[in-house]
Amino acid sequence: MRVVIQRVSEASVTIDQKVHSKIGMGLLVLVGIEEEDTAEDIQWLSNKIINLRIFNDANGIMNCSVKDVNGELLVVSQFTLHATTKKGNRPSYIKASKPETAIPLYEAFKKNIAQELGKPIQTGVFGADMKVALLNDGPVTILIDSKNKE
Repeated sequence: MRVVIQRVSEASVTIDQKVHSKIGMGLLVLVGIEEEDTAEDIQWLSNKIINLRIFNDANGIMNCSVKDVNGELLVVSQFTLHATTKKGNRPSYIKASKPETAIPLYEAFKKNIAQELGKPIQTGVFGADMKVALLNDGPVTILIDSKNKE
């Protein structure tokens, strides 16, 4: 699994010109799923995201997690995170999981990360044409790949 995590002041997903979901201060998490992903990837990433200390403490130091600051989460599926651009100028998405594999993993990820956070999360709709708006705070943007645990 690959995620792009953005610390936001606010974020929203609009589908068919209607706001589907929105959050205030917290994290926008874009999630890309590949065929080899498992429940282990879900657990590791959920724990990493919830405990990532990228919010400021009282001294202005990034020392608090989204859970510590009672922040919100907006999780959006994004298969394009697995784009391969090695050949030519048209990205290949061959590494991205097919919907029959990706949807159950995405649903499990949403459930697991909500449990880790200890409250409901907001989401996009898998496969929908979504307009994602955000006000990046910092800006702070973190990339994590569960197959490359650095």
